[in-house]
Amino acid sequence: MEEKGEGAKTLPKANTLNRFIAKFIDVLIAAALSKLIPPVGFFAGFLYIIIADGFFEGRSIGKKLIGLQAVALNDTRGIGFRESVIRNIPFAIAYSFSLIPYAGIFFGLLIIGLEGLLVVGNETGLRIGDELAKTQVVDTNKK
Repeated sequence: MEEKGEGAKTLPKANTLNRFIAKFIDVLIAAALSKLIPPVGFFAGFLYIIIADGFFEGRSIGKKLIGLQAVALNDTRGIGFRESVIRNIPFAIAYSFSLIPYAGIFFGLLIIGLEGLLVVGNETGLRIGDELAKTQVVDTNKK
């Protein structure tokens, strides 16, 4: 673990494939929620997207099943709902774009693609949401 300014620490990068699988599980849950009675379903899916990482001390259902945890960089504790909302702003924006026919799908996929590229290309696996919330995803079996 190395220092990274303002008391933040850099932790080992979580397995990238595991992160994608966990997010896929969470997206499936949000999609299932969105199929509830309109427009309640859309808001239920949106709410799950933004607060999912606040459950189980930084473990969304997908992260819990796969063995990952979102932690705060300053003290490596599991994050709460506040950090979850902040770190999932990019995904919430992408999800909201789904309301716009055609162009919305394009812009939503663009945001998700950028976040995915950052997870793969960044040596610590930090994406825009992680930078905003000062969080990082770690493998729970390596902590």
